Amino acid sequence: MILNEKEFKNEGIRIAAYLIAESARTAPKSKGEDVIEIIYVDGEDLERIAAKMEEMASDGDKDFVRDAESLRKSQAVLLLGAKGDNTVGVNCGACGYKSCAEFKKAERKGENFIGPNCAFRLLDLGIALGSAVKLSAILGVDTRIMYRIGIAAKKLGMIDADVVMGIPISALGKSPYFDRMSKK
Repeated sequence: MILNEKEFKNEGIRIAAYLIAESARTAPKSKGEDVIEIIYVDGEDLERIAAKMEEMASDGDKDFVRDAESLRKSQAVLLLGAKGDNTVGVNCGACGYKSCAEFKKAERKGENFIGPNCAFRLLDLGIALGSAVKLSAILGVDTRIMYRIGIAAKKLGMIDADVVMGIPISALGKSPYFDRMSKK
C-alpha cells in the first residue's frame, strides 16, 4: 500500500489529539483530585465553534474573528475545562475569600466563565494545558491555547466546565496560529 500524507493526515491528527488528551489527563492535580474535562472536536463541529466565535465578535472583541479563521485551518480542537467550585480545602484565600467555607457560600455566576473558582483548580487546568501542548511539540503538531475557542464551545454546550480553553491542532506546512493579524 502507498499512501500520500494527505490521505492519513486527519487520522494522524486524531491519534495525536488522543495522546495529547491523555497527557493532560495524567498531569498532576491538587490533592490527586481530577476536575478536568477533556473533549475532542473535529469535522462540522469545528465550523459551529468558528461561527459562534464570529457571532461573538459583534460584542467588540474582533480577535474572535481572527481566532475563528485560525480554527478553520485546524483539523481538530481539544477542549480542556475545569470545575472550580470544589475547593481543595486549604483556606489559602487566593480565590478572594477568607476561607473555603466562605467561598462555597458565594454566588457563582459569569457570562463567559463561571466563578469564583478555587485557585488550585485553575492551576490544575493550567498544568494540564501545559502538559498537552508540551506533548504536541514533541509530536510535531501545531497547537496554541485559545480562550476564545473555549468560550464559544462552552456557550454551544459542548463542554460542562466553569473555565474552558481550546487547543486547536493542525499539521500544515506553516502553523496557522502565529503571524496572525488582529481584526480592526
